[in-house]
Amino acid sequence: MPRSMTGFARLEAKHPWGTLVWEMRSVNHRYLEPQFRLPETLRALEPQLRDCVRRQLQRGKLEASLNIQHQEAPEQELAINLPLAHQVSNAAHQINDLLTDPAPVSALEILRWPGIISGRETDPQTVENAALALFESCIEQLVGNRRREGGELSQFIRQRLDAIAEQVALVRGRMPDILQAQQDKLEARLRALKAELDRDRLEQEMVYLAQKADVAEELDRLDTHLAEVRRTLAQSGAIGRRLDFLMQELNREANTLSSKSLVGETTQAAVELKVLIEQMREQIQNIE
Repeated sequence: MPRSMTGFARLEAKHPWGTLVWEMRSVNHRYLEPQFRLPETLRALEPQLRDCVRRQLQRGKLEASLNIQHQEAPEQELAINLPLAHQVSNAAHQINDLLTDPAPVSALEILRWPGIISGRETDPQTVENAALALFESCIEQLVGNRRREGGELSQFIRQRLDAIAEQVALVRGRMPDILQAQQDKLEARLRALKAELDRDRLEQEMVYLAQKADVAEELDRLDTHLAEVRRTLAQSGAIGRRLDFLMQELNREANTLSSKSLVGETTQAAVELKVLIEQMREQIQNIE
């Protein structure tokens, strides 16, 4: 089952210390290119996040952002580092003794000193583990969304494959009548010119005409490529590049069919083939 490279996922998890929100967006890209927007306190998680992405995805540009909303504790207990506060106060008074017009040292200024006040902080490892677990769940959701969209793309492509197969069968069924009509047309022209009909010469001309208009090989190759596209669609993993190559091969045969066309009917069929192939190719650009 093919997977689309386009998808979106969002997961939220609430904890006593706050809320985590992961958002992911992915679009088509030739290679796998993950980008992360993380809080500075969780930058160390990026290597693990990249490993997780590589295990789940093979192609596509992924943008993943993490938002943390810390829970405000209404009655948070504060701890004052009294030894450090004494040191800061003593140092401030010593400096004041050196000044001719010292400013008073307020308690609030001492409390602002780093490390004087500490609250009950959440263990950073706890936050990292929660963020990583939520990321894994979110990327699984993204993969599921990409798989569902890939199923829709697969159905779209199979419909076009059926339409191409109908055109191929139509041309194959009409070729004997087309060649016979060309023979009758050639004979009529010779009669109009009142030229003596040389049966050997006429047969040589018809053989040349049949060889020039023979598209049996092209039709057979079209059938072969159609079968290969169906087989590829049934595979798992990254199949987008192979499908894109098969679209090139289908288009090549459609061009040859057009160049060998003798009547407007086959020309119209070749044009229809090109339209259907281009429709598939545009959708295949989104397949992983």
